[in-house]
Amino acid sequence: MALTPGAPQTNKSLLEKYLTLDQPDDQVMAEYVWIDGTGEGIRSKCRTLDSEPKKPDDCPVWNFDGSSTYQAEGSNSDMYLHPCAIFRDPFRGGKNKLVLCEVFKFNHKPAETNRRKTCNEVMKQAKDTHPWFGIEQEYTLLDYDGHPFGWPKNGFPGPQGPYYCGVGANKVYGRDIVEAHYRACLYAGVKISGCNAEVMPAQWEYQVGPCEGIEMGDHLWISRYIMHRVAEEFGVVVTLDPKPMEGDWNGAGAHCNYSTQAMRSAGGIKAIEDAIEKLSKHHVRHIKAYDPREGKDNERRLTGHHETSSIHDFSAGVANRGASIRIPRQVAEDGLGYLEDRRPSSNCDPYAVTEVLVRTTVLSE
Repeated sequence: MALTPGAPQTNKSLLEKYLTLDQPDDQVMAEYVWIDGTGEGIRSKCRTLDSEPKKPDDCPVWNFDGSSTYQAEGSNSDMYLHPCAIFRDPFRGGKNKLVLCEVFKFNHKPAETNRRKTCNEVMKQAKDTHPWFGIEQEYTLLDYDGHPFGWPKNGFPGPQGPYYCGVGANKVYGRDIVEAHYRACLYAGVKISGCNAEVMPAQWEYQVGPCEGIEMGDHLWISRYIMHRVAEEFGVVVTLDPKPMEGDWNGAGAHCNYSTQAMRSAGGIKAIEDAIEKLSKHHVRHIKAYDPREGKDNERRLTGHHETSSIHDFSAGVANRGASIRIPRQVAEDGLGYLEDRRPSSNCDPYAVTEVLVRTTVLSE
């Protein structure tokens, strides 16, 4: 679709001709994916490997220009990409891969936005407790002009109410993108477990998990990369802004469902209550860890309205969507299960979120 009259156009269907060309058996396209200096943006570039990698160590360490990704100065710009997880490439198919990478500086220290390194160290310390996570990733679809996809250009849709889990062209916008993303994640090997239309029109959610330990961050970051790529092909923009529209509209979060083996075992409600007690003593630390700007983004969302708690107060309750921590009704009845931390923002770093949850509740740091 041309952005302006007479501008060059691309036809996505033409790409199919080239994707069906035979690819040499000993040549694999590996798309290296990493987090940039904003802590939210995703970058990628491709290289050819001589064989199909089976594990991250089969992929060579690579480099990139950090001065163009907010991660280095131009006078000393080389940064290193260390492969840490591999997924099937749903865009190229075949043996081709998506290679998630950690970023290291010239002195081999982790980049400031490489939160995976410390998260992995914490998960190894806590491995005997088998921490499980599931994250509910909310996001909003936008037109190129930044206006929510499907909204009237000179006004607003009707008030919230009919859109959550809605059906019909006047209730949901962009379902094609959602369906394509879901299938692409399944193909890639991402542990995507569901999706639904959200409360604000043009806002959606998908869930990733359950994942154990470091796997949570790996799978959520790749799912975000796939989402941006799928939306790119539809000519739509995805935003993870926690409050994309001011006013009487719901924000976007990344609620984190969390449990340890003790919580999932008989009588686990006691372990859940103990974890909540520990979380209550470190509210500020968690708020700082739950968005890339240490609470400044979440401040616009966590107002105590629109199904959120106040950013300034800690609260917990059974089936309470206005609390910091929600214990699902079924968990309370069964006496075991998990807790839901509703504070993380939609643009959170899942490595930071899962790390601080384990530090507080398991390692008691």
